[in-house]
Amino acid sequence: MSKRDYYEVLGVDKNASQDELKKAYRQMARQYHPDVNKAADAGTKFKEAKEAYDILSDDQKKAQYDRFGHVDPNQGMGGGGNADFGGGFGDLFDMFFGGGGGGQRRNPNAPQRGNDLQYTMTIEFKEAVFGKETDIHIPRTESCDTCHGNGAKPGTKPETCSICHGSGQQEVVQNTAFGRIVNRRVCSGCGGQGVTIKDKCGTCHGTGKVKKQRTIHLNIPAGVDDGAQLRVTGEGEAGTKGGPSGDLYVVIRVKAHDFFEREGDDIYCEIPLTFAQAALGDEIEIPTLTEKIKLKIPAGTQTDTYFRLKSKGVPRLRGYGQGDQHVKVVVVTPTTMNEEQKELLREFARQSGEHTHEQNQSIFERMKKAILGD
Repeated sequence: MSKRDYYEVLGVDKNASQDELKKAYRQMARQYHPDVNKAADAGTKFKEAKEAYDILSDDQKKAQYDRFGHVDPNQGMGGGGNADFGGGFGDLFDMFFGGGGGGQRRNPNAPQRGNDLQYTMTIEFKEAVFGKETDIHIPRTESCDTCHGNGAKPGTKPETCSICHGSGQQEVVQNTAFGRIVNRRVCSGCGGQGVTIKDKCGTCHGTGKVKKQRTIHLNIPAGVDDGAQLRVTGEGEAGTKGGPSGDLYVVIRVKAHDFFEREGDDIYCEIPLTFAQAALGDEIEIPTLTEKIKLKIPAGTQTDTYFRLKSKGVPRLRGYGQGDQHVKVVVVTPTTMNEEQKELLREFARQSGEHTHEQNQSIFERMKKAILGD
């Protein structure tokens, strides 16, 4: 069976914004979530909406879907993780280590701190709420073990540059009509390093660094929110000349939940009520982050009423306790009724002194008379 178009599933067009996609998905998730909808096809429709949103809410996956549809152009080419590094392993290093720099040059012989790295990882809603321990794999430069970072073949060592004498800068003197001018530029002999290497290390080819993939264990704290940044000291690129390593910054992205929404440490959800439940009162089962609990609905409850479940929200990241859960009830009007149900409602209307369209002219007719004066 062929899949439906993801945009059709969510009922949006291809130019829909991320907010519009999220709103459409939320509406479908509330309508078809198995906890609130017991219809036979509800689970299938819920999974279909979730799959569509997972693809269209990710810019890279959305671009691929817009181009290829449901066909996976990478099928059979290997897989990857959920971190937002694109391309193959070589491309990962290009992203981290490519490019150049400018500005004032430092002393080439002074210790220099390594560059910081950034890694973005995506976690589930409940993993953000309760915390998670995981391993991530980071491509980065490290000091070469063969030459211990000096770039020279074992048994040899770098030599002080004979042109700049270790300064890394070369002076060029020009005599002009205005006098003697001295220009300083990067040494052509050593490239600003202050040393030259005659016999280069066979492992790092004289750079003193090698590209490796390092496994780092992360402890994501409970209560972390979308966009949070975790700093891992010393896990960035290696320094030079004995300088310290840079730091690693892990940016957290949290997936949307099918049922809950989060605002700070509080969470929100919607529960449908029938007319009878709202009018007569009831005791219903409410999903929370950890369990299902009973919630008493008073007789005469109106739609859009909120109930607060104390300390059923998200653990506070910097402090004690938890936020609350806010439950919004929505009274659902039945769309189909049999004749017996209709007659019961007619009787209810008569007992309440109300007039239905079957007993009197419609409200639209009365509005027409009032406007036109008929």
